[in-house]
Amino acid sequence: MPNTVVTPHLGASTTEAQDKAGTAVARSVRLALQGEFVPDAVNVQAGGIVAEDVRPGLPLGEKLGRVFTAVAGGLAQSVAVQVRGKIAEFDVSVVQLAVLKGVFSDVVEEQVTYVNAPLLAEQRGLEVSLSSDVESPDYRNLITVRGAMADGTQVTVSGTLFGKNQVPKLTEVDGFDIDLDLSGYLLFFIYTDRPGVVGTVGAALGEAGINIAGAQVSRTTRGGEALMAVTVDSRVPAELLGDIATHIGARQARSADLNPR
Repeated sequence: MPNTVVTPHLGASTTEAQDKAGTAVARSVRLALQGEFVPDAVNVQAGGIVAEDVRPGLPLGEKLGRVFTAVAGGLAQSVAVQVRGKIAEFDVSVVQLAVLKGVFSDVVEEQVTYVNAPLLAEQRGLEVSLSSDVESPDYRNLITVRGAMADGTQVTVSGTLFGKNQVPKLTEVDGFDIDLDLSGYLLFFIYTDRPGVVGTVGAALGEAGINIAGAQVSRTTRGGEALMAVTVDSRVPAELLGDIATHIGARQARSADLNPR
């Protein structure tokens, strides 16, 4: 092969370099086993150096993907990821991978990783898009996941990173503004705004021995549709979720499990 140029391998030629290379490989293996992003993996899209400003957005994106699928009640036909704010000054393609990882985490039996998430989307015909904008009027950083279901229903969830510790927060569900930690077990009820609903939900959960960690109600108009988002300390059985929905006349009741898989 006359057009081939072969060069010697110069990396890790010293004892110190070999130690560092071994440490780097071990660190990458640990990340892979934990299901986290491995920036130097050769088979991952958006591989390479990830900006420090972007890294906190990965767990946020993954959790938003899980909430999105939970609220949707199944897999969507399309998913559009929008990244806004300071984080958008950098390459955010890895955020799209994080969202896809979350979207599929609770609906497929196999372990979902940053490597196979795009393949799962391709196999299922899921249309995926990514957009970014440095302008973000309300939050320093904001990630929004929008999608369409087979029946035309639109689903939207948004989240941000709050405070010095970059705590993932849920800021919107289907047009309802909320402020809730993205952790543990979440419940979502959409119902007609009226007195007594919060008490009914709380009483039902209390009778079942399920502790409420946080709750918030958001409404567009008085007496119109309202969203109640609740975080609880333990899993809510599907039967109990259905009973609560019936008692309050909810048109939609969903639950999301954000605990590590």
